[in-house]
Amino acid sequence: MKKIYYSWSDVNGAVLEIARTISNSGWRPDYIVGLARGGLTPAVMLSQYLEIPMHSLQASLRDSKLAPESNLWMAEDAFGYVVSPNQHQGTVDIFSRKDILIVDDINDTGATINWIKKDWPAGCLPNDSQWDSVWHNNVRFAVLTNNLASQADVDYSAWEVNKAEEDCWLVYPWETFWR
Repeated sequence: MKKIYYSWSDVNGAVLEIARTISNSGWRPDYIVGLARGGLTPAVMLSQYLEIPMHSLQASLRDSKLAPESNLWMAEDAFGYVVSPNQHQGTVDIFSRKDILIVDDINDTGATINWIKKDWPAGCLPNDSQWDSVWHNNVRFAVLTNNLASQADVDYSAWEVNKAEEDCWLVYPWETFWR
């Protein structure tokens, strides 16, 4: 299997490319979500560069011994679910939806993105068709590398590979810095 090694300089350029594309689109997230493990570094970099707050989410499906972390408050932010102090149940307010950028290092198979797209609605009005209007509108996905053979779409990426045509393993600098 072919290995592709990215340097810190490569990653710096990729993050700047994603930041430039986001800025040029006129869309600005209220906060950034870095997916543990691989998405944390580029998410911090984007957060610093764009001066936007960042949170993390344990959603690693491949390397982690931890189960993915359901996050109700992020789902509520994405959907616009507001709990009024005078109500026992929340209301849906599309105008209170937060713009959220979810960042990972790679969209490989699409499993992580698809897990989020199933998990967030499961905890916040699971049968509401308005969830379809959340994805790729006020919740967007950015990755350093997008696998064109993935089963999920992303909104922003710096690099593309097609693992269906050429099987390769991508190595980011935070995975080998000690060598």
